[in-house]
Amino acid sequence: MADREHDIVVFGATGFTGELTAEYLMRAGGATRWALAGRNRDKLEAVRRRLSLIDSAAAELPLLTAEIGDADSIRQVAESAKVVITTVGPYIHYGEPLVAACAAAGTDYVDLTGEPEFVDLMWLRYHAQAQRSGARLVHSCGFDSIPYDLGALFTVGQLPEGVPIALEGFVRAGGTFSGGTYHSAVHIMGRLREGAKAARERGRLEQKPAGRTIKGASGRPRHDSTAGGWILPVPTIDPITVLRSARALDRYGPQFTYGHYIVAKRLPMLGALALGAGAVVGLAQLAPTRKLLLKLKDPGEGPTPEQRDKAWFRVRFVGEGGGQRVVTEVAGGDPGYGETSKMLAESALCLAHDQLPERSGQLTPAVAMGQALIDRLQRAGITFGTVDLV
Repeated sequence: MADREHDIVVFGATGFTGELTAEYLMRAGGATRWALAGRNRDKLEAVRRRLSLIDSAAAELPLLTAEIGDADSIRQVAESAKVVITTVGPYIHYGEPLVAACAAAGTDYVDLTGEPEFVDLMWLRYHAQAQRSGARLVHSCGFDSIPYDLGALFTVGQLPEGVPIALEGFVRAGGTFSGGTYHSAVHIMGRLREGAKAARERGRLEQKPAGRTIKGASGRPRHDSTAGGWILPVPTIDPITVLRSARALDRYGPQFTYGHYIVAKRLPMLGALALGAGAVVGLAQLAPTRKLLLKLKDPGEGPTPEQRDKAWFRVRFVGEGGGQRVVTEVAGGDPGYGETSKMLAESALCLAHDQLPERSGQLTPAVAMGQALIDRLQRAGITFGTVDLV
């Protein structure tokens, strides 16, 4: 891809997270050749003007007009870049054309999706083609699922090799979420049957690791002193991503289990979270109530800079294997936007510039980038540390 015009193209640069990602690249991209892409030329020019207030060099940023419904424009974006970032969701509605174009062009692809159905469908439809073209399709490169996927890899690396490993991850976070994130969550909950069907089809076709056992732990709500409160298992895309990395990488041992939990300080708060999630799932099943849910928050809305400055996250891992026990922690600032745009941009920079394993197809962040991305994120201020080792 040495002859590509751009190292990175940010598709969806006029959206809330897209502009934050572009701003991060403006500050941290160095000599990277990159461009802004979206469907509205006037809005792209407005983003470029705002970026030029940070760095006058932004005034020269190329602008690419492209729309999901225009296959030729999406193909041109994919063929112009080494890596394409997309922040345009819900991905189940708007993601596939760009995945298809990148798989065909041999272009690396990163997104922010937390939508398991979308990831499974893209594996079913484009994994084999991406393997042939050399494209690396890396989903979930934001708060879903970088802290968990790379945190698990980091923790496993503190334990002996070649032994069974049991790992648990405990998530605590404070912050607000954007309208786009809310809409994606409602669509996930409203498509549980479709998601289960795609997962079954992928499970039927995907090759299992020979001689190794990888499985999710069937956790239960309980108090955990290491986690720092009451914990509740959560069936998000994050444990799915961790287990996929474990299946692909022998370093996770001959037997690997992973349990994934959210943490609340008080039991009533945990109960309220479970009841609220259950209510939204129920309402999302029917079209009329799903429409009402979607009207509660506009896709273009997002937290203010002041709100983002106060936000934080901590993911604590407890791993056991070979007679050792290790406690690690991944921590950072605003999980949904400040750190998510950083994780997404650093993932693209890693794919564009770093020496990485020769792999292609649909890959997890840990499999595609691993330690190289951990190093980048640590330099960028996200901490990966060992709390205790026994």
